[in-house]
Amino acid sequence: MEGRNCSIEDICKQQKEGLNMRALIKHLHHEKSSHKIGDHVLVMGWVRTLRDQKKFAFIEINDGSCLANIQVIANSDLENFSEILEKVATGASLKVNGVLVESPGKGQKVEIHAKQIEIVGQCDSSYPLQKKRHSFEFLRSIAHLRPRTNSLGAIARIRNALAMSTHRFFQERDFLYVNTPIITASDCEGAGELFQVTSLKEGASKNERGQTDYSEDFFEKPVFLTPSGQLNAEAYALSHSNVYTFGPTFRAENSNTSRHLAEFWMVEPEMAFADLQDSTKLAEAYLKFVLSDLLDKHLKDLELFNSFIAKGLVEKLEHVIKNPFEKISYTEAVQILEKSSKKFEFPVHWGIDLQSEHERYLTEEHFKKPLMVTDYPKDIKAFYMRNNEDGKTCAAVDVLVPQMGEIIGGAQREERFDILKQKMTASKLNLETYDWYLDLRRFGGAPHAGFGLGFERLIQYATGMENIRDVIPFPRSPKHADF
Repeated sequence: MEGRNCSIEDICKQQKEGLNMRALIKHLHHEKSSHKIGDHVLVMGWVRTLRDQKKFAFIEINDGSCLANIQVIANSDLENFSEILEKVATGASLKVNGVLVESPGKGQKVEIHAKQIEIVGQCDSSYPLQKKRHSFEFLRSIAHLRPRTNSLGAIARIRNALAMSTHRFFQERDFLYVNTPIITASDCEGAGELFQVTSLKEGASKNERGQTDYSEDFFEKPVFLTPSGQLNAEAYALSHSNVYTFGPTFRAENSNTSRHLAEFWMVEPEMAFADLQDSTKLAEAYLKFVLSDLLDKHLKDLELFNSFIAKGLVEKLEHVIKNPFEKISYTEAVQILEKSSKKFEFPVHWGIDLQSEHERYLTEEHFKKPLMVTDYPKDIKAFYMRNNEDGKTCAAVDVLVPQMGEIIGGAQREERFDILKQKMTASKLNLETYDWYLDLRRFGGAPHAGFGLGFERLIQYATGMENIRDVIPFPRSPKHADF
């Protein structure tokens, strides 16, 4: 079957069959597996455990495709049996040809009787994952090996599933996927906690005021790693209606907490001809969609966290999916907090930025469900958020969830040119740097809204993991940029 007579399906099948006919362990365990008892199969993976019974051996291997291992039975009549057992150790990579048989053991339906075992990569005795359980803090010190553990392997699959669900959610709703720049001259939040990017060497020239002369720098001006793709996404929303960006963002915030990273991923949809209500509806629909998808397709991985990390996790996620989110204004939230008998570390009064303890009280003790808080004081929110008619608040929304607090921050954007310019001036932003942003209001502007979701916080919430550094492959935080 060649050339133009070959369909896409045929090409995909040929490519799949070309991978040495390798079977993934998740397919061998699947209820509707195409692999039947008595079939010859080829599996490849890494040794988790080895039990040498002299005349035969049990080898558990895992290939990362699912939480479960596959047990391989190696008998003494196997070619080079003794030599293989001398070299096989936890962590070694193997290639196993064998026959799929029913397993008499508990917890597994099938196993493989090996006909041939090839050691692809040996593993010496210094391999640090010899014990069954390790602290997450220790695993962070070997981030290059921690994906081989059950918990971090499951997080990798859950992260992948949530990413794919994110794209499906927006694509099915006709959102355009836009890749916004990682290098930017704009600070979306106006906070100034940015990583600067420069080609200048130490001892670069200074101007007459003692400031760095950027005329010799690569971009001839100060540029930074972006803290958000939102402003750029707005440009595309105001030409393509509904867009989203999903990529890495950066904050040089010196926070050594379980909720902060220096490099993290953001999901940021933006909608033209939309208001705050549209943004809140989209945010709730998005969370329910991706969490429902996760429960449908990765229940085994979630059950690991349900058993060992966060009891009741699966029930919590099901509750989120089945029940409508509560919605209140910031003013109502403050009134609830003030009337509560709870003693807070940070005193509550109108005008404060709600702290994690306030958000958790509202979601865990008062409403006991996810909560949307709208209409925050304009003075504590970003310059681009639309002022409300009361002159005190802005059209902002934070989505708060139990155990986590804020997971989404959104707003209707300020589309009125004069008001936006006044807000930018009051925030002491360089109007020349943001002139392009004002152009979006000068030239055919329109009401628009959107939100930003911290992807790692979503993974934390979905798994119950306490530290955000454990839900990203290679965490970047103050004084930590290894691997």
